[in-house]
Amino acid sequence: MGIDYEFIYDFSEELLNLDSSLRWIGISNKYGVLINVEQREGLKPLMSEEESEEYAAAAVSRYRTRVKFQSKIGKLNYAVGRYENVTRITVPISNDYFLLLTIDKEKNYDDLINKMIIPFIAKNRNKFHFEDTND
Repeated sequence: MGIDYEFIYDFSEELLNLDSSLRWIGISNKYGVLINVEQREGLKPLMSEEESEEYAAAAVSRYRTRVKFQSKIGKLNYAVGRYENVTRITVPISNDYFLLLTIDKEKNYDDLINKMIIPFIAKNRNKFHFEDTND
C-alpha cells in the first residue's frame, strides 16, 4: 500500500484550520521530500516551491543530526526557528514523516504546538503507518 494522499490532504487541511496564525503546512517524508503542502487562503508565500523543497530537505537533515544525541538529551518534540518575518517549526510525526509549518511571527508558538498541534498529531499518528513507495 502506498501513501494515502487523501488522508494526508485531509490531515493538512484540518491542521491548517486549528489556528488562524498557521500560514503554511508541509508534510515531508524521511528523505525531505514534500508530499503535501497547504497554505492559508489569500496568503502570499514568502518562499517559492523550490525553496520550500530545499527547506524541507534541510529540516529533515537537521533532525537526523539531532537524533544521535537522543540517548543523552531525550527525543526531540519539536524544533523552532524564530525569524523576523515568520516562525518555522519542525515536528516529527514518526520516523518516516515530518510536519513542517510556519506561523505568524506574533504568535506564542509554545502553546500552539503543545496544546493544539502535538495532540492533533498524536490523534492521527497511527494513520501514518503506510508503506513509503520511495523505499
